[in-house]
Amino acid sequence: MAISAQMVKELREKTGAGMMDCKKALVEVNGDLEKAVDWLRQKGMAKAAKKSGRATCEGVVTAVTSPDGKHVAMASLMCETDFVARGDQFQAMAARVAQAVLEHNPADPTALDGVVGDEVKQLIASVGENMQLGKFARHTRQSDNEVIGQYIHANGKIGVLVFLTCGKTESVNAPEVKELAKNLAMQVAAASPMALDAGSLDQAAVEREREVYRQKALEEGKPAQIVDKIADGAVKKFQKEVCLLEQPYIRDDKKSVSDIVREAGKAVGDTITVTGFTRIQLAAE
Repeated sequence: MAISAQMVKELREKTGAGMMDCKKALVEVNGDLEKAVDWLRQKGMAKAAKKSGRATCEGVVTAVTSPDGKHVAMASLMCETDFVARGDQFQAMAARVAQAVLEHNPADPTALDGVVGDEVKQLIASVGENMQLGKFARHTRQSDNEVIGQYIHANGKIGVLVFLTCGKTESVNAPEVKELAKNLAMQVAAASPMALDAGSLDQAAVEREREVYRQKALEEGKPAQIVDKIADGAVKKFQKEVCLLEQPYIRDDKKSVSDIVREAGKAVGDTITVTGFTRIQLAAE
């Protein structure tokens, strides 16, 4: 297939590799962008794929909790410029979208559009700038032992919910547990984990990393008998980078997230389990 300048430009933005190298990679894999990223990584010409890339739109992520604390919703609303995103009308509409998610629990984007789509269109007509409903999530506390950590980054472009379960109901209101929930939400915002732990990581992603490093080792002329060991080591490093519980803690990288969870549990005399998280980032893939 023909390799366009736009395809080369997109691959270069994702990998930082040279223009000619990007074109060669695309030719080698018949224009498949993801395979081209892997090809460049195997040749040592790219450090890693930049999944999120640069922000391509403006907007805000908002969150709201029900009065009884049992339900929490988070939603994103996108627009064209930061000027509009910071305006009172847009901010109010973004809060309205999150409230709609909380109250109506829409099953999919089409259902959410059915609830607030007309209001968004009215605001578009008023402001004169295109807007779009983004990702959203809603969570219901599974028991009285569950704690929900919530964090919206200062720029409003990243929102996180983290879910913890305590062994004892009385631990839920402990300051140490509330602080842990908040800190873990900040961890997820900053470190962007792909999964909770190695067991919940997408195995296709794991095997993709393994194959990239196997091929890279072979390209570098490493002995065949150690190629698999090199790939296994790379996978372990990959898991440490993308699994929340294995990540270095952002406030003390000598500790893992699992370490601080255990420390908080010890402080309150209880067992604390991290059960999941939700992360919404504007313009992220």
